[in-house]
Amino acid sequence: MKKIITTPNAPAPIGPYNQAILSGNTLYTSGQIAIDPKTNALVLGDIETETKQVMHNLKAVLEAANMTFEHVVKSSIFISNMDDFAKINAVYGSFFDEASAPARETVQVARLPKNVNVEISVIAVK
Repeated sequence: MKKIITTPNAPAPIGPYNQAILSGNTLYTSGQIAIDPKTNALVLGDIETETKQVMHNLKAVLEAANMTFEHVVKSSIFISNMDDFAKINAVYGSFFDEASAPARETVQVARLPKNVNVEISVIAVK
């Protein structure tokens, strides 16, 4: 059985999907981009600011499911420019304890929704 997870503290979906689905003890989040949920505006200053907004959006979705980044077992990072990897990685890494960080892949893509530079999704388990 699946439970839809939603919170006003993360951006509303911009298509036919939900912020996250909880199936048993496993949470599957949709990819988050740098939209400020309070203003519905993109946050596109520099790559660090953009990544920080993405991570705050993920944090809000995790919290709506009564989870934290400690519960994350897998993450997927999609970036528009691999040259930004180190900067994105530094911000991303600040949200995790390195000793218990999740499995991850980072993939450069040709284009992301709304022409953002980074999109991240996670899978978390309680």
